Amino acid sequence: MAIGERIRFFRNLKGMTQKFLGVQVGFPEKTADIRMAQYESGSRCPKADLTQSLADVLGVSTMALNVPDIDTDLGFMHTLFALEDIYGLKIDKLDDEICICLDKNRGTSYISLLERFTAWQKEAEKYRNGEISKEEYDRWRYTYPEVEVQRTRDALDKIRAEKKTEEF
Repeated sequence: MAIGERIRFFRNLKGMTQKFLGVQVGFPEKTADIRMAQYESGSRCPKADLTQSLADVLGVSTMALNVPDIDTDLGFMHTLFALEDIYGLKIDKLDDEICICLDKNRGTSYISLLERFTAWQKEAEKYRNGEISKEEYDRWRYTYPEVEVQRTRDALDKIRAEKKTEEF
């Protein structure tokens, strides 16, 4: 899916007009909708600084907007998220195994992707079980990996605080 299609997808998901989004990223009100229409149609391609501004306003990762680079683990994850949006691809467990098959012979890449898929499967399961809302699930997907990084920081801070308490 091209970047213009992703911009339109997230803009519509957030209930924004082209004019509103364009003004929010700094275009003059008079031409904001025209500029956004050009990006969404693919007749113009946003530069990195505009892509970052669009991602910030839309509340997503720049990787969720960009056509993902499937040669990186994060790009691959965002490709799968886009496939989930477009084709209904789902991640699940079968006999206590995470489903989308991975090649165990890929070494550290396999381990990295397994960790990422496991995190995705847990979030998808929370959503299916009603533990989190669709909005929370989408926020996790569209800001990935920031939410996971923050959770890791929080867990480490908690461990450090517990150790300090034990020392006293």
